[in-house]
Amino acid sequence: MAHFSQEDETMLQAMLRQLFQSVKEKITGAPSLECAEEILLRLEETDENFHNYEFVKYLRQRICNTLGAMIEEEMEKCISDQNQVEESGYDTVVQHVTKRMQESKEYKDMMHSLKSTMIVVVDSMINRFEEDEIRSQERQKKIQKEKSSSYCIDNCSDSDSSFNQSYKFCQGKLQLILEQLDPGQPKEVRYEALQTLSSAPPSDVLNCENWTTLCEKLTVSLSDPDPVFSDRILKFYAQTFTLSPLHMTKEIYTSLAKYLELYFLSRENHIPTLSAGVDITNPNVIRLLKKVRLLNEYQKEAPSFWIRHTEKYMEEIVESTLSLLSVKHNQSHHVSQKILDPIYFFALVDTKAVWFKKWMHAYYSRTAVLRLLEKKYKSLITTAVQQCVQYFELCETMKAEEALEHSKHCRNNQRTFYYLGQELQYIYFIHSVCLLGRLLIYTQGRKLFPIKLKDRKDSVSLADLLVLFIQLIYYSPSCPKMTSVVRSENYSPGSMVTEVLQILCDQKECAIECLCNNTVIETLLQPIHNLMKGSEVAPNCSETALIHIADILARIALVEEGLILLLYGENINSSEEESPTGAHIIARFSKKLLDEDISIFSGSEMLPVVKGAFISVCRQIYSTCEGLQVLIPYNLHESIAKTWKKTSLLSERIPTPVEGSDSVSSARQESQNIVAWEENLLDDLLNFAATPKGLLLLQRTGAINECVTFMFSQYAKKLQISRHKKFGYGVLFTQIASTAAGAIALQNSGFINALITELWSNLEYGRDDVRVTHPRSTPVDPIDRSCQQSFLALVNLLSYPVVYELVGNQDLPNKAEYSLREVPTCVIDIIDRLIILNSEAKIRSLFNYEQSHIFGLRGFIIDGLSVERNHVLVRMNLIGGPLERILPPRILEKGENPYPWPMFSSYPLPNCYRSEVTRNDDTKEDNDLGKLLLCFKMSDKQTEWIENCRRQFCKMMKVKPDIISGGALVELLEKFVLHLTESPSECYFPSVEYTATDANVRNESLSSVQQLGIKMTVRYGKFLNLFKDGAENDLTLVLKHCERFLKQQQDSIKSSLLCLQGSYAGHDWFVSSLFMIMLGDKEKTIQFLQQFSRLLTSAFLWLPRLHISRYLPVDTVASGIHPIYFCSSHYIEMLLKAEVPLVFSAFHMSGFAPSQICLQWITQCFWNYLDWIEICHYIATCVFLGPDYQVYICIAIFKHLQQDILQHTQTQDLQVFLKEEALYGFRVSNYFEYMEILEQNYRPMLLRDMRNIRVQST
Repeated sequence: MAHFSQEDETMLQAMLRQLFQSVKEKITGAPSLECAEEILLRLEETDENFHNYEFVKYLRQRICNTLGAMIEEEMEKCISDQNQVEESGYDTVVQHVTKRMQESKEYKDMMHSLKSTMIVVVDSMINRFEEDEIRSQERQKKIQKEKSSSYCIDNCSDSDSSFNQSYKFCQGKLQLILEQLDPGQPKEVRYEALQTLSSAPPSDVLNCENWTTLCEKLTVSLSDPDPVFSDRILKFYAQTFTLSPLHMTKEIYTSLAKYLELYFLSRENHIPTLSAGVDITNPNVIRLLKKVRLLNEYQKEAPSFWIRHTEKYMEEIVESTLSLLSVKHNQSHHVSQKILDPIYFFALVDTKAVWFKKWMHAYYSRTAVLRLLEKKYKSLITTAVQQCVQYFELCETMKAEEALEHSKHCRNNQRTFYYLGQELQYIYFIHSVCLLGRLLIYTQGRKLFPIKLKDRKDSVSLADLLVLFIQLIYYSPSCPKMTSVVRSENYSPGSMVTEVLQILCDQKECAIECLCNNTVIETLLQPIHNLMKGSEVAPNCSETALIHIADILARIALVEEGLILLLYGENINSSEEESPTGAHIIARFSKKLLDEDISIFSGSEMLPVVKGAFISVCRQIYSTCEGLQVLIPYNLHESIAKTWKKTSLLSERIPTPVEGSDSVSSARQESQNIVAWEENLLDDLLNFAATPKGLLLLQRTGAINECVTFMFSQYAKKLQISRHKKFGYGVLFTQIASTAAGAIALQNSGFINALITELWSNLEYGRDDVRVTHPRSTPVDPIDRSCQQSFLALVNLLSYPVVYELVGNQDLPNKAEYSLREVPTCVIDIIDRLIILNSEAKIRSLFNYEQSHIFGLRGFIIDGLSVERNHVLVRMNLIGGPLERILPPRILEKGENPYPWPMFSSYPLPNCYRSEVTRNDDTKEDNDLGKLLLCFKMSDKQTEWIENCRRQFCKMMKVKPDIISGGALVELLEKFVLHLTESPSECYFPSVEYTATDANVRNESLSSVQQLGIKMTVRYGKFLNLFKDGAENDLTLVLKHCERFLKQQQDSIKSSLLCLQGSYAGHDWFVSSLFMIMLGDKEKTIQFLQQFSRLLTSAFLWLPRLHISRYLPVDTVASGIHPIYFCSSHYIEMLLKAEVPLVFSAFHMSGFAPSQICLQWITQCFWNYLDWIEICHYIATCVFLGPDYQVYICIAIFKHLQQDILQHTQTQDLQVFLKEEALYGFRVSNYFEYMEILEQNYRPMLLRDMRNIRVQST
């Protein structure tokens, strides 16, 4: 204070005046002192010039001089500490420094000094203000006298005047205003009173005792014959809505609503009639519409703040509104002479009922609205329904074209300021449709139905209203041709009704209750029925209407209940011939459209749009397993592919437009339309890949490469497939990556290149969207979170068929040197650079020099990466189920010995990783086993003994499953298969004579994969004590015999696919498993396989059985897709959706397909996933009970894993979990009763499809 001079005081006062002058308008407009303080506190957020004010600059300089050095010192200290704390960031540092400064002595001294200085400055300014106030009052009196002598209308009050009046407005002043507003007073006096009232602070007006009387006086004044004065009253209302406290706005709103209600009920007011129409240039109509619009604007704003106040406040506003809108004039004369009700004027200013949409959005207000509608104002809903019914009846009696021409005639006469009666009825109809559509979204709103209408015998039910809406689409006037430019507002009845129905479809509960019933579906399909019968019975159905109908059907198909209804109807057991369901009708119609077999649309420019709309409905159906089953007979994939090829040729033939010619724009538009149609067709074809069987159909079209290229182009643009696909291309990508042809298509499209480039970029440089506030520490986790998604994409890609197709018969590059700019572009590069690090050059190309040294020491220093590497090496070298091998943990443990497991860096594998497994020698004689063996004594009735065997087998599996193993299992399998092959009805494949001996096959060679599999099998068999010496040679001979035996049943095929060139690409895990079941007996194994190969089950258990087999259709063989995938896996996905829906949804959310993991399980006979006894039970169950049990077992596994799958979906590593982890706790016998239920429900369908894999004899 000692250094505070007079000059400093003057300078600070000038600074404060500048600040006050800048924020004066904001402060004077604040409704209370608290609001004014809040405005000042948040000035930095709201005022862009905040940092330019001299006073702010003064404060900043003061802080800098006092605390600047301390802040810098504290910041440096925090930054040095920050390097040791990984999670700290910039925001944390700021908080810490701020807290330290506020606690410091220097800060407290500065604040004390600053406060003392400002007290002196402010006191001085207040004293000067009081002197200015006295002079201002005298000047104001003089101004008021001048105004009263010569008054002129002014639309805005003087800001200085209003600011000063806020200090002297009092109770007596309000009483004087009330007297001056009396209609008997002179015009000038009333104007002055209203001017004074408008300039008064709203809070002062509200707190006066005469506020209620003032409201009444203002309401009366709204009817003043002087238009200028009534306008000023309305402006006061608008100002009150904007600036006043909520209690005051509520009073103003309800008074305005009550005034309008009385205005419409009064017979003295000249309200337009329906026949006369509304002339919006008429002064009376203008004033009325202004009042209605003001009320409507507040209606739309009110929901944003009324939740902060009592329920009574909100209910008074709601009730006053509903009371006004329910006003009806009781008239007995013709409808055309009807006086317009308030609802017509509200429809004029808010045609789409936005106010009702906002009121129904929040539960708080929706409850009050629905309660009042039900108890007191149901007539509002009744009149809305009545209006829709009347409009529909008008459409039925009056041709749509005439209505459109009439509308055009009116507008061509430029009567844009005059609404005819028919136009008013239509506007009210649109308002009613929007209001009812919003009402139907909510359960309590739907409970208001049925509605009883005047002059109508039956009530209008919910279904009746929806049928009416759909019929309105048909009767809509034909709209202009669609263009690429979408209009911002479309008020055609078809568009409005479609918009309402779309919203209903998007709410699942609402869609099920409203739209998923036969009545609605039949109404939607009616025009399609008519068109398929002939053009003469469908005169009113336009292309636009069909597009709307298709959009609604597609949305219904998106709901599970809607899809089932379209597929099977309400009576699932009825045959398709008796009454075709919606899916069949839509498929037939779509096929006719694609084949251009409907003459009514011949040559129409809209035909491609109509085609695309209905194919979209079919796509929504055939992208599901159950939907594809229904639509397969229609061969839509062939029709779509044929249309795509035609369109593709057409797009190539379009001539390049010449600049300057008149046809440039039309040619360009035509080209864009054709390209869009071509892409739409590719997208439709691509969606066949959503299911395993659909992918087979897609490959048969020959368009898979183009479809995958299209998918990659959409992926590169970060575009979704469509509005119906919520989780992107994950599932489609995984399905395609499960086949060899799909792998080639992905590689040719550039998809794999992009994924690998992205992965390398994330590894080397980190992700661009990760905010870096401090240097990262060297990661020690096995996988960085920023790279996880990229690695998961590779996990989805690298199924065995893909790996073999992409890297088979290739050598690793193993370069002497790798440039830092050399980026991997294919799978073999990733293996070379990231997995097989067998040279210094590879290590140096991955890590910095210092990190390379650390890498080299990891054989001795245990860290997260070496622990992970040890786990992977043990997992790769040890075969067995969850109880047969012990895998080291993937994380370090706490304590003195964080990792007690030995490192596996050279053979042999440490014994601590092998569990103690003892062989279950020949099972002791058991009564149940004896009964089962007795069943093999041939009975006169072949079917009877088969059923007896199966029944006894099921009983044993439920009661004593462990008995079915070892020698007993060998005897059971041999006898059962032998007896089956002696029954012609049980044989699916013909008998093949095979006479080769060991000498004939001994010199034949096996693939390196087969040889590796033999070593693993022998190692596993010896571990289980199943093999004796010589097992490796015997198994080699068995596999060679199998290749020779199957080659007799194969056809040669020319294909670019690597997997179709020569013998089966992988190891024959089924034969290896059977060799182990037969306890290493070569002769028994070969004999069993020859007999077993005649059964249908062999096609699904023994994968090489149908490798390029002559028993399969040629196009199926050429696709390289095994029946395990397009049949078994297809039904696994179908049953999974029905039986374990949460697991099915989890797969889709993870972007992973159940079919891929099932294909892996089945291909390797569940090795490493199940213990040996469970593998035996899996094979025995499928042999005894049928190949469909393969599907049931997989469903049982998913049911068993449900909780784990849901958990790993959340942690986003579902793929890794399913591919790596064994099936802990799963036993086939525990789920036998469940699988029997599945058999009862699904066996006829599954076995029928399984039998259809073979070429049928003609």
